[in-house]
Amino acid sequence: MGTDSLGQDMLARILWGGRISLSVGLVAALLSVIVGTLIGAIAGFFGGFADSFLMRVTDMFISLPQLPLLLLITFLFSQSLQDFFQDTFGSANLGVFCMIVLVIGLLAWMSTARLVRASFLSVREKEFVEAARSMGATRSSLMFKHILPNVLSPIIVAATLEVGAAIITESALSFLGLGFPSNVPTWGRMLFEAKDYFEFSPHQALFPGMMIFLTVLAINYMGDGMRDALDPRKSQ
Repeated sequence: MGTDSLGQDMLARILWGGRISLSVGLVAALLSVIVGTLIGAIAGFFGGFADSFLMRVTDMFISLPQLPLLLLITFLFSQSLQDFFQDTFGSANLGVFCMIVLVIGLLAWMSTARLVRASFLSVREKEFVEAARSMGATRSSLMFKHILPNVLSPIIVAATLEVGAAIITESALSFLGLGFPSNVPTWGRMLFEAKDYFEFSPHQALFPGMMIFLTVLAINYMGDGMRDALDPRKSQ
């Protein structure tokens, strides 16, 4: 793969950046799925005022312009979080990682919440749930022991797709210069650094861009495969 403008090995930087990009994608997707599952489960199980209130909150978050909000939060709090984590844990990059994961995860849970709500509304009327309720099962037992295991397949698929979306979002932030600092080689940061040399050294942008494309494509194919494998209505 050659070297970049500073003589650094491109293959080593891409491999190291892949660890960071995949870590951001996995942790952010896990956070968004946990928040979305909790909100969707409460809204779908209890209904009534709880359902109406939580869905209006979800609609409010959906209406927010996500990328400008991501840029604003990153610009305002990046340096303060880096200083805090540097003084507390001795690692400024850990502060950037936590900030990016929290911002992406807390702005990407809405689709999961709607999906889980719809699944809970359907499953809570099934006969086995009525049987468990008649036997004296508590609400928490009904939610997490009887209903949630039966709606895990769409949640797993949503989580898989969220990983790809989180990787693209982190790459966009780094490409705009508001993600990880220059000493951390993420794929988006490598694209940001390569934009000034694209005419003379196009490989500096092509390789990290290709890695983002192939990784997200593979994750989306994995999500499609899991959806087909976990669909009980699919004919064998």
